[in-house]
Amino acid sequence: MDIKELEKLKKEVKDCTKCELYKSRNNIVFGDGNPKSKIFVVGEAPGYYEDETGKPFVGRSGKLLDKIFAACGFKREEHIYIGNIIKCRPPDNRMPTRKERENCFPYLLRQIKIINPKIIVLLGSTALKQFTDSNARITKMRGQWIKWNNYFVMPTYHPSALLRNPLLKKDAWEDFKKIAYKYREIIDPNHFSENV
Repeated sequence: MDIKELEKLKKEVKDCTKCELYKSRNNIVFGDGNPKSKIFVVGEAPGYYEDETGKPFVGRSGKLLDKIFAACGFKREEHIYIGNIIKCRPPDNRMPTRKERENCFPYLLRQIKIINPKIIVLLGSTALKQFTDSNARITKMRGQWIKWNNYFVMPTYHPSALLRNPLLKKDAWEDFKKIAYKYREIIDPNHFSENV
C-alpha cells in the first residue's frame, strides 16, 4: 500500500470537475479508515453530513454501520477502509446519475488497487450494480460471495435500508457474519468477536 499514491489520487479527486457536482459540494468525500486494512467497504454517495465533514458514513447510517462492524470485532480505524462510488454529494441526496457514476468510478477502482484489500463489501443496490451489471438485484445477490478481480466481494443491504426497514437487519447480520468468517479464513485466524 502506497500512501503517497493515495494522497496523489486524493488531490486529483479534489481538483475534479468532470461533472456538475463539484459546483455544489462543500467537501469531496474521498475515503476513511485504515488504508492498510484488508476490508474495503463501498457505499453509494455522500449525504449531507458526509459533505459537511468530508468523511463517509458519519450520519445515522454510518453509526449503524460502525455498530454492526463492532459486533463483528472490526473497528473502522483498524480493520476497514470506506469509500463511495461517487465522491461528491448529489443535490438533495438524489441517486447519482449514470454519467456521474461513470466519471467517478475509475477513482474508486484506483483506490481499491492502491489499498489492495482482500474483501470488498458492497453496500446496497447502486454499489452492486456498478460492480456487476445494471440488472443485478440486491435482494437476490446479497449474502453470496462474488469473485471480482481476485477479490472476495460480499453484497449486502445499505445501512439506510436497514433504518427504513428494520426487518432486513436479520439478513444483513447473516451477511456480516460471513464477512467475519471469511476474514478469519483468509486474513487472521485469531480475529476475535464475542458475537460471531
